[in-house]
Amino acid sequence: MYAVIKTGGKQYRVASGEKLKIELLDAAVGAQIDMDQVLVVSDGATVTFGRPLVQGAKVTATVLSHGRHDKVKIFKMRRRKHYQKHQGHRQHYTEVRIDAISAN
Repeated sequence: MYAVIKTGGKQYRVASGEKLKIELLDAAVGAQIDMDQVLVVSDGATVTFGRPLVQGAKVTATVLSHGRHDKVKIFKMRRRKHYQKHQGHRQHYTEVRIDAISAN
């Protein structure tokens, strides 16, 4: 069984037991969270598509940790103009484990 969920402006295909890193959530480590923005649910034989969301479906997950991704380095340069700009960015994330997928 799998589902496609929407969180943090992105869509993820998830199955029970998977770990994934999503955009930062305001939840404590060890907390149970319910994601109710479910776009697709499949139980192997049938696939249910939402318009735009599947009614009554939700994904339950446990927050494992919070952290920051690897640094992305940005380097801008204009040739022959003596212009160079260095910049870096580290995006925050929340690591979650998918516990259950329910579709009513």
